[in-house]
Amino acid sequence: MAELDETILGARVREARERAGLKQGELASMVNLDRTAVNKIEGGVRKVTALELADIARAIGVRMATFLAEPTPALVSHRSASGLEVVDSNIDRLIADLAADVELIQTLAPTELGLDDLDQRTAELPLSRPSSMAAAETLASRARRLLGVEGDGPLRDLVGLVSAVGLLSFAADLGPDTADAGTILLRKGGVSLINSYNKVGRRRLALAHEFGHYLIADDYTIDWRVADQQGGDIEARLDRFARALLLPEGGVREAWNRVFAKYDLREVAVQMGSEYRVDMATLARRLQELGIIGSEEAATVRSVTTTQADIVDFGLLIPSDLEGHSLAVPYQKAVLRAFRDERISRERALELLRGTFEDEDLPSRRTRREDELWNFVS
Repeated sequence: MAELDETILGARVREARERAGLKQGELASMVNLDRTAVNKIEGGVRKVTALELADIARAIGVRMATFLAEPTPALVSHRSASGLEVVDSNIDRLIADLAADVELIQTLAPTELGLDDLDQRTAELPLSRPSSMAAAETLASRARRLLGVEGDGPLRDLVGLVSAVGLLSFAADLGPDTADAGTILLRKGGVSLINSYNKVGRRRLALAHEFGHYLIADDYTIDWRVADQQGGDIEARLDRFARALLLPEGGVREAWNRVFAKYDLREVAVQMGSEYRVDMATLARRLQELGIIGSEEAATVRSVTTTQADIVDFGLLIPSDLEGHSLAVPYQKAVLRAFRDERISRERALELLRGTFEDEDLPSRRTRREDELWNFVS
């Protein structure tokens, strides 16, 4: 890690200001400084006090830690490629914040995040980029083995499975007409952010797609309209990977044969969609690409809506993966461990937990014995 001096700190302030679309004079007026003072701070000529830096961070809309911590390499690479004139989107900023928080917690509670043996569990990564749709199917089979999944059954706890190999999944409602998901590689593991505005089947498909990026070590990706990718480029192949991961051919054919003899097409779609926890568009496309149904039947499947009567009649379980504003469970455990060990304050813990905990939800810290105080005296 590079030693933080005035020059490096100033450069980080300048980059954050430019990405926020502010001029030096505008920032100066927001923090009650002269424009020349901001110019000197950014040039590394003038030292900046902690209070001034806090005011600058607040005015720009970033955390103060953004200026103090070594940025994630993938983030540096992404921003260098996009250029300073490009203003970060909402999902860009959220992923950057998550990456910083996760890397902080990795230093404070690595065991809870599963870092102790992560290198061993991911020794075969990165995997080769799929060069064809057939290669995408093969990649999905390898991925299921990496996840420790036996057979071709549904991946019920996809969030938990991918976290076990280092990809932490977070969700936030980013609204319509924005990205489905994004992923950033960290120095160890990675972070995916899923748009929870979408329905659960599409959220799971988006996470499966992001897992593909993680496996082939794409350092930074923002994905729009995951379910609509066409053609033969890498995004379309990773869409095929995602469908094959969630709907493996052997399991799909077995499920189809098991239920098709008893029910009509609509009822088959309802049951298979629930069993594999996918949306109807994904199921229709997978059944068609496997040659199980034709285009007319696929259109019928896409039009299916699961009703309350279906849920009762077939005893369906409606999943809630990546719902609302959710944080990866290992990350939550790590934050709580850091809090219990007094590595972070109550306020910092609540900040890292991003509104998912109230003050009263935090655990009590244990009372230390008097003789333990000597451990803090050098």
